[in-house]
Amino acid sequence: MAKILPVIMCGGAGTRVWPESRESLPKQFISLVGARSTFQMAAEILKDDCFETPVVISNHDYRFLVAEQLAEIRREARIVLEPVRRDSAPAVAVAAEIAAEIGPDTVVALLAADHVIQDKPGFVELCKKAAEAAGQGFIVTLGIRPTAPATGYGYIRPGEPVTRDGSVYKAAGFVEKPDAETAQRYIDDGYLWNSGNFFFRADVMLAELQKHQPAIAEAAANAVARAKKDLNFLVLDKEAFSAAPKISIDYAVMERTDRAAVAPADIGWSDVGNWGAVWELSERDGAGNSTRGDGVVLDASNVHIRSDGFLTAVVGVDDVIVVTTQDAVLVLNKNKGDEVKQLVDRLKDMGRKEALEHKRSYRPWGYYQSVDNGARYQVKRIVVKPGQRLSLQKHFHRAEHWIVVRGTAEVQRDDETIFVHENESIYLPIGCTHRMTNPGRIDLELIEVQTGSYLGEDDIVRIEDVYNRG
Repeated sequence: MAKILPVIMCGGAGTRVWPESRESLPKQFISLVGARSTFQMAAEILKDDCFETPVVISNHDYRFLVAEQLAEIRREARIVLEPVRRDSAPAVAVAAEIAAEIGPDTVVALLAADHVIQDKPGFVELCKKAAEAAGQGFIVTLGIRPTAPATGYGYIRPGEPVTRDGSVYKAAGFVEKPDAETAQRYIDDGYLWNSGNFFFRADVMLAELQKHQPAIAEAAANAVARAKKDLNFLVLDKEAFSAAPKISIDYAVMERTDRAAVAPADIGWSDVGNWGAVWELSERDGAGNSTRGDGVVLDASNVHIRSDGFLTAVVGVDDVIVVTTQDAVLVLNKNKGDEVKQLVDRLKDMGRKEALEHKRSYRPWGYYQSVDNGARYQVKRIVVKPGQRLSLQKHFHRAEHWIVVRGTAEVQRDDETIFVHENESIYLPIGCTHRMTNPGRIDLELIEVQTGSYLGEDDIVRIEDVYNRG
């Protein structure tokens, strides 16, 4: 059998696991379970020889996060960037177009970046069986054998087998998220959860999109044909891709096609859809408690604590999840996980920046984090990775003081180059052209003190930037 082309979908926001997951750093890039992020776990599971080098389709804003996390685990991938956000059907169409460039009969495995699969060998074997059915012209989805009458998933009714070994079945019907009573009936009748992972031949998917969603098919074809290279990324054409309607692949194709099939799966799958799912996947003590970070539980059961740098204690309260970050604390009934999305929507309506942004802002060169601020000053902690450099820039409204606390900074200030070592500082007056580089082999850490009449991030005039940012 020819190799499978895996395509990892990596553009979601994951608001149900706020405050750790936010649009600036969504859940697929966070180590919710284990030491790796779910995106890294997805990339690592594709090391088997049956897979081609993966394609990652992500949002333009996450391009450097994707590249950095792949580098951390020493995995290669072709990174394709959506210039605007669309639902899953346009991304599937792009995946099919890219696969068709290899060959029209190329089999694609479309996988989510924010899922957890515990039985990795079982998953690989299932992929081979699903890909074999896809090679015969079916569009195969992985149908998870339910462990409970969940109301947060769509369900699939399997029909007659389409493979001789009975590993893949015709999809006899798709149903939307049911209430609890209906979900139990579905389980009793042998329905499966719709995992949102698909296998298809490139020419088959393109034909079905042309039949049921010709506007998406045309937009994807044009977006790929006009795509341009930017550093190591392939950026889809914005005008062409923007013409694609916002619709999921389930509505666009799977509920309409006569080629839909399902492969039943029992592989320890979870979409890590809310904090309750994170608790279920975490190691727990005899009382059902789990802690990550600086947490203490006393006289309580079924508690999950996640703390980023602050002591978080729970006493005498059962079935709660407490998530403490640098700028927000969430206290949640374990069984109310899906309501966090409503909370985030309310925070957005209130104009709270915590709904979207972390206190720590990641950049391709490292990150910065706000420490303190006032009317005419702001203090930040800046970390620059080895070999990386910030843009050559200037400011019209602020001066900056840089104090190096670890490593060595190579600073360009107008026409001079200055090396600033630990316990040394440098002053950058308003209007000077400046750039910082980390020439060393360890992280460069410094404290930046900004003073001036305006301290917004938009008071940056980039003169030259190795990351091609505007």
